[in-house]
Amino acid sequence: MSPAWELLLVLTLCGVLSFISYRFGLLDASGSMASFGMGVIIGVFGSLSWLVMLIAFALAGFLVTRYRFEQKEARGLQEGTKGERNYRNVVANGLVPAAIAVGSYVLGYQDEPLASLVYLCAIAEAASDTIASELGVLSPRVRLITTMRPVAPGTNGGVSAYGTAWAFLGALLASLLGWAILFPFQWPDITLAVPILTGFLGCNVDSLIGATWEREGRISKLGNNMVSMAVAAGLGLVLLYALM
Repeated sequence: MSPAWELLLVLTLCGVLSFISYRFGLLDASGSMASFGMGVIIGVFGSLSWLVMLIAFALAGFLVTRYRFEQKEARGLQEGTKGERNYRNVVANGLVPAAIAVGSYVLGYQDEPLASLVYLCAIAEAASDTIASELGVLSPRVRLITTMRPVAPGTNGGVSAYGTAWAFLGALLASLLGWAILFPFQWPDITLAVPILTGFLGCNVDSLIGATWEREGRISKLGNNMVSMAVAAGLGLVLLYALM
């Protein structure tokens, strides 16, 4: 595919996704515009496969957000007013992947498996955290990760066995899907374990930060999201470099 056609395809995919997201109330106007910009950056500086992976993550996030939404809304645990997300949410979940895409392009590694797998580590963490957060709040038995004392669902740093199980499954499913998208004709090897592990660990880092810095007002929820994704990607880079 020529660069011109590839750019046109990236713009089309990002435009359609942003419109659909806004039309069905998944993103507000600011979130829709931000998702278009983030998508274009990742599609242009990364690859179409990276963009497809981001779209798959976004769709999965929207699905778990809608799951038992009335119950979340009744307890005041929903995102936005009707589950919609704004530009802050989009940037929080897209900035690290976009930075990996731009950094890989500048360094000339955007076509290397290492760069794709580091990108997958960030996406796996975002998927793990989103799924654990949206489903974990439905558990009646939540404890603070630092002290293990009971807290209300939705408390920063709150964890549950139910949410933790979903955190691992989120990282696992995102990693398997990501591998299929990135390397469609290659059987998984040991490197697949890295995004699974770092995605799950990054989600727990998010909980630790939530129970400490976020509760103390030293970092915002969205800042926490970015830091946790960066930790997952950084740890993934170290482990992958050692394995590859």
